[in-house]
Amino acid sequence: MNAMVFLISTIFNLYLMVVLLRFWLQLSKADFYNPLSQFVVKATHPVIGPMRRIIPSVGSIDVATLILALLVAMGKYLALSLLLGGNINPLGMIIIGALSVLKEFLTLVFWVLIMRAILSWVSQGGSPFEYVLHQLTEPLLSPIRRVLPPMGGMDLSVLVAIIGLKFVEMLLADFLPFY
Repeated sequence: MNAMVFLISTIFNLYLMVVLLRFWLQLSKADFYNPLSQFVVKATHPVIGPMRRIIPSVGSIDVATLILALLVAMGKYLALSLLLGGNINPLGMIIIGALSVLKEFLTLVFWVLIMRAILSWVSQGGSPFEYVLHQLTEPLLSPIRRVLPPMGGMDLSVLVAIIGLKFVEMLLADFLPFY
């Protein structure tokens, strides 16, 4: 049973992260022709394409992608509930789905920041992957850099952002016991 729970959770979480990455790429206006962006678009377009014909965007916010993320998160908990013989509560599924989307987004931001930090140590800056990571994280890091300038050649903005993310996750866990 644990193996099935692991497999279902992993598959749904990975696809949810790809959907959230698409939303984040669109929101940050990242390079559409980058290989990472192309992978994300191709992995999500079969579902989001038809949804966009029905659900319009609101300004720069792609509502169809957000709804897909919520549906994927709700689908995960529905599949796990059916597998484990749990109770299916539609309102509870929506709430748990929304919190799951938030939690996975914070996890995605954490890992993107970690990847950017590691690449900054070993890369020369010419990678298309690194360029997209820069486009995604720069709106988060530039306000931190204005307050906390580089110290001795070290940019601590990624560290401060990661600490802030973990703080927000802990706050959510304190206020929402099922988070």
